[in-house]
Amino acid sequence: MTARRIVSVWLLRFPIQRWRRRSFGPQAGEEDAPLVLSVQGNHGPVIHDLNAAAVHEGLSRGGRVTDVKTRVPDLIVADADIAADAADLARLAAWSRRWCPWTRADGTDGLLLDTTGSDHLRGGEAAMLADMLQAFAASGLTARLAAAPTAGAAWALARHAPGVMTVCGEGETAERLARLPVEALRLDGETALLLNRLGLKTVGALGAVPREALMRRFRSRREAWRNPVIRLDQAFGRLAEPLKPGLPDTPLRAVKRLVEPVGGMENVTVIVKALLDDLCPEMEKRGAGARRLKLTGYRTDGGTSSVYVAVSRASREPGHLAKLFAHRIDRLDCGYGFDAMTLDVMAFDPMDSEAQDLEGKSAADVDVTRLIDRLTARLGPEAVMRPAAQGSHLPERAEVYTHAGKPGGGAVRTERARPLRLLPYPQEAQVLYAVPEGPPARLVWQRRTRRLVRSEGPERIAPEWWREKSTTRLRDYYRVEDEAGRRYWIYREGLPDDGRGGAPRWFVHGLDA
Repeated sequence: MTARRIVSVWLLRFPIQRWRRRSFGPQAGEEDAPLVLSVQGNHGPVIHDLNAAAVHEGLSRGGRVTDVKTRVPDLIVADADIAADAADLARLAAWSRRWCPWTRADGTDGLLLDTTGSDHLRGGEAAMLADMLQAFAASGLTARLAAAPTAGAAWALARHAPGVMTVCGEGETAERLARLPVEALRLDGETALLLNRLGLKTVGALGAVPREALMRRFRSRREAWRNPVIRLDQAFGRLAEPLKPGLPDTPLRAVKRLVEPVGGMENVTVIVKALLDDLCPEMEKRGAGARRLKLTGYRTDGGTSSVYVAVSRASREPGHLAKLFAHRIDRLDCGYGFDAMTLDVMAFDPMDSEAQDLEGKSAADVDVTRLIDRLTARLGPEAVMRPAAQGSHLPERAEVYTHAGKPGGGAVRTERARPLRLLPYPQEAQVLYAVPEGPPARLVWQRRTRRLVRSEGPERIAPEWWREKSTTRLRDYYRVEDEAGRRYWIYREGLPDDGRGGAPRWFVHGLDA
């Protein structure tokens, strides 16, 4: 039986090297200036990671940023992106499957690889580790590697043994670990400090203590990272520590292989229903609902043809999805017929069982969502729109139109009356007053003069000073009605003698009839 081999990869400066790559691209090199990444601590920002120049200045992880800046005035401080680092590390774990099939991220700055039986494909274990070092260096990452019979031993050697590459044989684990500090056992800081105070500073000294004494002293600590007995057993292989790889989920796909080539809308519709009958129960098992699906037909001449459908709300109801495909099937190029068809879920969301009322009917908003989906499938996404509020109080910026199925947003809500139709842009007009500075009495717009019989206002809207120029003028809006009953939303731009231009100008901005 092949002996188990685990490789631990320690990426010494992973957060800061990934930050530099995201900020400056693949060619980003090391800077001479000291640079640290910070995260929020209990008493302000603390150092999360740092470059070589900052280490040279005597800085270390965990130090308060306000304190170290007094020592290093030219220190560059940037915010760490923990979520982006975790995503990059997960992608790096998947990329590492080129050496073995079982890999996963280890904490925030490492990888674990189960290379059992894989090293011979790379010319031996030493050659495989050298290949790993070269590949990580080419990706701009500083790495230290160790191979050992257990994950605990490999982790300890990668982080605490001298050199950038360590290979530990089957019978060398005890000897190699004995000289390492107790921190190499993946213990928390409090436990490691306690062991040091007791004079147990190395793994060898800890292992020489009778097991019963250690078990009595730490019997209340059930977590592995707080119990040195558990960590010793894991490192020396006395306690199993399975490596659970972060394998991707099996794609959500349904396949139908056909005895004879088929074509035509009616035949394909039957196959689509059969594919959905297979796919939807699988989505239900995973607690998922499809957001985007792809139907692909494989022609007898070797070509393929595909169509897509998207839903505004995750769904796994075969009937609803079949109706969406009914509007798209005629876009398939059947050629001389399909001999196989697949249905793939391209995007999905977590989805619980659909809530229903006491009569067993679906909620009302579900019907609206399905209507949006069917209109989109028939007319296209650019034809089914709704208003969405934006972060502005100016009428022309207050909302934009987005696809009706897009989540979030909503129309602008205000206590002030607004016109039924807002013009794409304000159109200049001329206004005459019955008395100086009084309400508008006559409106000249689009070469026509309208006598105004009613008016309401003004409603003053100030400019957005944070994005406009200092010379931008305020607006006074009026709702007016002419003698024919037509209503307009007009505004005066500026005030006399406001020092921001000439005489005020008038504009028509909306219509009510």
